[in-house]
Amino acid sequence: MHRIPLFSLISKYDTAIWVRVVGTILTSLAGFMMRPYLVFYLYDKLDGSIFLSMLIVGLQPLCGIFVNLYAGSLSDRYGRKPMILSALIIQAFAIGGYMFASHVWEFAVISIINGIGHAMFGPAANAQITDVVPQEKRAEVFALLHTALNMGSAFGPLLGLLLFTWNPTIIFLTCSIALLAYAGLVVWKVPETMPVKSAAEQELSKTKPKIRWRDHKQLLWITLLAMPVSLLYAQVESTFPLHLQQQFENYKTVFATIITFNGCIVIALQLWIAKRTEHISAYMVVAASYLLFAIVSVGYGFVPIFAILLFVEFLFTIGEMLNGPHIQKVISVIAPEEHRGWYFSVFGMNWQLSRAIGPILGGLLFSHYGGKMMFAVLAVIILLAGIAQSRYIRSLNHKKEEPIIEAALQT
Repeated sequence: MHRIPLFSLISKYDTAIWVRVVGTILTSLAGFMMRPYLVFYLYDKLDGSIFLSMLIVGLQPLCGIFVNLYAGSLSDRYGRKPMILSALIIQAFAIGGYMFASHVWEFAVISIINGIGHAMFGPAANAQITDVVPQEKRAEVFALLHTALNMGSAFGPLLGLLLFTWNPTIIFLTCSIALLAYAGLVVWKVPETMPVKSAAEQELSKTKPKIRWRDHKQLLWITLLAMPVSLLYAQVESTFPLHLQQQFENYKTVFATIITFNGCIVIALQLWIAKRTEHISAYMVVAASYLLFAIVSVGYGFVPIFAILLFVEFLFTIGEMLNGPHIQKVISVIAPEEHRGWYFSVFGMNWQLSRAIGPILGGLLFSHYGGKMMFAVLAVIILLAGIAQSRYIRSLNHKKEEPIIEAALQT
């Protein structure tokens, strides 16, 4: 007798994975209600200053860079669950603070605190997945989480548009409540997943020498070459809405629609694409995604017609569905068991750094040369980085001293 498909799917993964999925849906729905309009909200509150708005947006990830250096190591030392809980609670109170802020310094402090919480969450949560999911299923699970994330992007922007028009502060309250609800789920249903160390291993970890960066060149190169893609995401969240303001009269509706379109396509295709590409070499999948991102960057800058812009967004969606799960799988494979949290922490810095400097650099280029030039420059950088990234990941397959990595990256 065959199982009911829904029950079969639920039993396929650990409870911790499903809590992460549900929590991601909750927080992404609230986050996508807030994120597309935070730039407009700050722009209005700060008297139309593009630079100050971009600076405030960039403070959150800038602070996260420094926290990221320690967050992964702390999750490897004290466990995944304490770090995840602390991160969610910090973010909940920080985002709630936006409701009461009115001065530049208040927005700055809130962004810094939110950046601390955001940086603490990712490394511990991704290490948790590596703890409980077999290697051959990790790309599929990361794809499942990406689908959950985009359930929020499918419905959040349009709902946020309605609330933003009515009362912007309601958005921040909703986001704060969602984060607290996620924390409650973690307390209730998620056990600690960090591998248990023997007494000898615990003693060895205390005397183990400090991590030497030169011993982890693979991680550093992959992280550095991932930055141009996250720079594109940073522009989507910061300067792109302002660029649309110059291209379309109903720019808020246009922005909300393309974000929603992105989310719907991911929900429909992400798991299917993950299945279809799981046996393709990682370097080929990554190369295709970078090419798509470069085309998208040009499209964002130069397309003035809404219908064509939707097609550009479709290409962006395909690119992110290819890139995210496979690049995270690469990190999970090359990460030593005792440094899983630290590896995801360091890799996560590409997002933190890009979202810190991206809005500021993008804001300067946008102010002086316009959105077209800004996105054209970014397209060239993405294309060059894509060539280097795919060649580097491919080179890992040919190192005879790393047969495990070779086998994993070819599946």
